[in-house]
Amino acid sequence: MADKSSTTIAELIRGNIGGLTRAERQLANALMANYPVAGLTSITELAKTANVSTPTVLRMAKKIGFSGFPDFQSALRRELEATLSNPIAKHDRWALDVPEGHILNRFASATIDNLQTSLQHIDHKMFDKVSGLLADQDASIHIVGGRITHAIADYLFTHLQVIRKDVHMLPSSAGLWPHHLLNMDNNAVLVVFDVRRYEADLYKLAELAQERGTLIVLFTDQWMSPISTTALHSFNLRIEVPSGWDSAVATLFMVEALIASVENTLWPHTSSRMSELEALFDATKRFRKSP
Repeated sequence: MADKSSTTIAELIRGNIGGLTRAERQLANALMANYPVAGLTSITELAKTANVSTPTVLRMAKKIGFSGFPDFQSALRRELEATLSNPIAKHDRWALDVPEGHILNRFASATIDNLQTSLQHIDHKMFDKVSGLLADQDASIHIVGGRITHAIADYLFTHLQVIRKDVHMLPSSAGLWPHHLLNMDNNAVLVVFDVRRYEADLYKLAELAQERGTLIVLFTDQWMSPISTTALHSFNLRIEVPSGWDSAVATLFMVEALIASVENTLWPHTSSRMSELEALFDATKRFRKSP
């Protein structure tokens, strides 16, 4: 029987992937493609979805440590309850002695739902392709945001310019963007942040950049900016919360995940740049050091 610890079934599958047969890997891929919902159907339905036999489902469940399919499903249900129900039902995890209807808990619930739903709709292959584009040191990277999203664009820029060379942040003034378009060609990537209310200046910038052969990567919301029609890749992230403003949590999460991915890809180069940067900080005495 599997260890009923905090280890998730997804982690168990990844940890045992080397010992799975071809059919079992096919089943694992089908399960992970719609995790954990795919595993909560009947054994017959799961086998049909993965185009494998029901004995294959039983064998994989046992290989990753479960006594059988019912034990496997029970663990999945407990996992789902821990990730979905508890943050809502046990509101004291977010704010002690605060009513469930308090804005802190309502906002937390909406934010968690935004992140979970966004992740369910993200294509991992697309994520990897965008990471590859940002890590390609033969390409120049240009980043721009709108009235509110400019801050997230600047956050991405601040990190990427340390990780690699040839990263450029467009100014908040759209009147200066044509100067930056001069440096965009078919060896450039333009990262655009545009959520409702979608900005006409950003759409025009993306259109002009695409005409110059520049690849467009878009961070937008579930309703999708018009720029999605010109973008090669789009991250459609959930942003709605109980507020007059939209939430940037899911967007910032995806930005930070990309930063980590690009950093890992370029680490030998990046570590050298970071060391050089730290030496420059020391020379300027910007940061206080312990005596």
